Amino acid sequence: MSRLAQILLAALARLPLGWLQAIGALLGRITYHTSPQYAARIEENLKKSGVCANYQVYQEYVKKSVAETGKGTLELALAWTRDSADICALIKSCDGWEHVETALAAGQGIIFVTPHLGAYDIAGRYIASRLPFSLTAMYRPPKLAWLEPVMQGGRMRDNVKTAPATPAGVRLVMKALKNGEATIILPDQVPGSGDGVWAPFFGRPAYTMTLLPRLAQMNNVATLLFYGERLPAGQGFAVHISPLPAPFSGDKAQDGMLMNQAIEQLIRRCPTQYLWSYNRYKTPAGASGPHTETPAP
Repeated sequence: MSRLAQILLAALARLPLGWLQAIGALLGRITYHTSPQYAARIEENLKKSGVCANYQVYQEYVKKSVAETGKGTLELALAWTRDSADICALIKSCDGWEHVETALAAGQGIIFVTPHLGAYDIAGRYIASRLPFSLTAMYRPPKLAWLEPVMQGGRMRDNVKTAPATPAGVRLVMKALKNGEATIILPDQVPGSGDGVWAPFFGRPAYTMTLLPRLAQMNNVATLLFYGERLPAGQGFAVHISPLPAPFSGDKAQDGMLMNQAIEQLIRRCPTQYLWSYNRYKTPAGASGPHTETPAP
């Protein structure tokens, strides 16, 4: 199954970007109309997010989000099979790279932070290709076991390494940062029980990772937000990089809220490209619910 998936991805990656995205948009719409659970989650998350000014905007955002999610799925074929030169050719602009250069000049380790927004795998590969050292990307093994070697093979290229979201993986990331290297973290993934705090995300309590604030407070580490914006009509992508709006304090609840606010600001820039189908508000097994959690003494 893994080999078949790799062949299929390589074939899709040969298509012009506009064609690939058009097929992805169609698949996204088909999934929306054939999966009631998928459709309901997108609708609920968008409706309750507050990003839609009125019902007409909400309807428009649902349609666009469905298509953009489909595009993002097929774009993995590009991110996981094309070489770095091809990936860089797809990036039409990059603003904020001066923040990376400042960190490099200071010899700092760099934490690149991106939510499930736009073409995050493509943007990550672009950033990695411009760094003079290794980048370690944290990941959570997929539920489908056969998909992991495909994903790993696609991401572990050039100077990219991966680390699982486990204590051993965290130690690898900390070592990389101490050595002045870089990592990528997706901060809107729901952590396991005991690894998060409840913090508001678009006005609703969401179990939020504590790992990123902890890493960001290491000595000589810079934390930079980024996302890859999908340009219209198959034109390519634009990468946007910016510093964290405010430093973390060390208070888990406060830092969780700060992190989610920073993520919200990015998403509001192109809300239809966010992965609204993700079950962001679930309660992990073994974790107390948001209204039953006992504050730490």
